[in-house]
Amino acid sequence: MDQSIGKILILIGLIIMAIGAVFVFSDRMPFLGKLPGDIRIERENFSFYFPLGTSILLSILLTAIVWIISLIGRK
Repeated sequence: MDQSIGKILILIGLIIMAIGAVFVFSDRMPFLGKLPGDIRIERENFSFYFPLGTSILLSILLTAIVWIISLIGRK
């Protein structure tokens, strides 16, 4: 039981490091927020932005991370 808790803590630490890296290097990722499917409407007095493609990509990545965590938790 102690080994599984240790593995989970290491995985959580790696996830936190990855999230931190995204925040640090987000200005160097020009594709983030400009993916196909992101909706951007700009008018003279109005602008609307809905990052649909980015949301789908992040959802897939987070689902994969949770799936991996659940696999590790089973062992």
